[in-house]
Amino acid sequence: MESTVVTLTAVAGIPMVQPGDDLADILIDNLNRASIVPRDQDVLVIAQKIVSKAEGRYVDLCEVVPSPRAVQLAAEVNKDPRLIELILSESREVLRHRGGVLVVEHRLGFVMANAGIDQSNIDHPGGRERALLLPENPDASCAKLKARLDRAFGVDLAIVINDSFGRPWRNGVVGVALGAAGLPSLLNLIGAPDLYGRAMRVTEVAVADEIAAAASLIMGQTDAGKPVIHVRGLQWNAPERNAAALLRPKQQDMFR
Repeated sequence: MESTVVTLTAVAGIPMVQPGDDLADILIDNLNRASIVPRDQDVLVIAQKIVSKAEGRYVDLCEVVPSPRAVQLAAEVNKDPRLIELILSESREVLRHRGGVLVVEHRLGFVMANAGIDQSNIDHPGGRERALLLPENPDASCAKLKARLDRAFGVDLAIVINDSFGRPWRNGVVGVALGAAGLPSLLNLIGAPDLYGRAMRVTEVAVADEIAAAASLIMGQTDAGKPVIHVRGLQWNAPERNAAALLRPKQQDMFR
C-alpha cells in the first residue's frame, strides 16, 4: 500500500433504503449528483445497515418463536427471548455471555456480539418490533456492487462493507470490514524489509479493516446519516483478497 494524501468524503443524498431497492443504482445516482467521478483504486465504504436493508434482511420479532435454550439464555442476559432466538439462528456457537450481551461465532465466521443483529436506526412500522440481520454474504454483495459500478463508470473500484465491532483487548467499537472486493483486504508483509533491512517475520496488515475504521469516523455511530464514504488516494499492487481473509482460524484464536 502506498499513499501520501488520502481523502474521505461522505456521499450526500443517500435516501432511506428499503427492501428491494437497487443499491447500485442509488450509489451511481448519488455519486453523479455529488460530482464524484470515480477513478481506479478509489474505495466506496458502505454501511452494513443499508446493504442489509436493500437485501430485505428484516425479521419481525412477532414471528419468532423462542426455543427453550433461547428462553434460558434470555433470562441470563436480560434480553428478549425472540431476539436471542434470532442470535442463535445466525450463530455457529455461543462463546461467552453475560448481562446484556452474547458473544458468538456468526455463521459467516465473525466473532462478534449478538451476531450483529441490531434494532437501532431501523424503522418499526405500525409499532411492530423488527430486527436487522447481517447481509447473507457480504463478500458476494461487494463483488456484485463492484461489477455494477465498474461498468457504470469504466473504472476498477474497490468496495468495502463496514460495521462496528468491539475488541477483546481494548474498550470501544471500531469499524471493521464485513465484506470487500477489489482490494487486498489482508496484506502479507512477512519477509519485507524494515527501515534497517531486517525482514518482517509476522506482520500482516488488515487493510480493509483500516479503511473501514477510517470511514466510520465520518459515518458516525448514531444519527449522522452518512452511510457511504468515498475514499481516494490509496494505491496497491498486491492481489485482491476479500474480507474472508481477515477471519482468524479457530485453532489460532487465543481467546477460544
